[in-house]
Amino acid sequence: MRGPLLYVRSRAVPVALAALAATTACAVWAAGRLDDWPDLYHRVVIVATAPLLASAVIGASLYSASAELDGTAVRPWWPRRLAQLAALTAVAAALLPLAVLGHPGPFGPGAVVRNTLGCTGVTAAAAVLLGARLSWLPASAYVFAVYLGFHGGRRPGATVWAWPMQPGAERGAWLTALAVFALGTAWYAVRGARPEGPRT
Repeated sequence: MRGPLLYVRSRAVPVALAALAATTACAVWAAGRLDDWPDLYHRVVIVATAPLLASAVIGASLYSASAELDGTAVRPWWPRRLAQLAALTAVAAALLPLAVLGHPGPFGPGAVVRNTLGCTGVTAAAAVLLGARLSWLPASAYVFAVYLGFHGGRRPGATVWAWPMQPGAERGAWLTALAVFALGTAWYAVRGARPEGPRT
């Protein structure tokens, strides 16, 4: 177990798990403050931002302090990268729905899990392109742009391009989020995060 433990420590996975737990606690607290609102669409704030924060935590853990050494390793790195990303995503997808457990409506646990997968996929792809430090930027820009620009209604293709704001049962939103997650995860597992300078 020495190798896996060293890998987990080098990627700060325990810190990421603690940060995911703290994100969940904040989401549960914030969701409780919204219980007095009669409009279900106010819950979109939790459904959109909690997965976004969790994906930023996961993206930060994709940083490698020794990219040059990783490149000279005898064993392939993709199984470790895939296991790390899949495990952290699974933890986030299991914890975050606690914030909306008592609300099985359109913006309940299903929408939170879908957005967790989609945001993590975007973040994983961004880690390959921009590095782990900036991996949170594209997902944040996209989710906030959709949040500010989408006003509900049945617009053509809205379930695809506005997937973070869709109810949990929307098939098109699920297919989009799953595709983004699969592509981002596969790309990160194969390529790894873009090499960066040492953190100070």
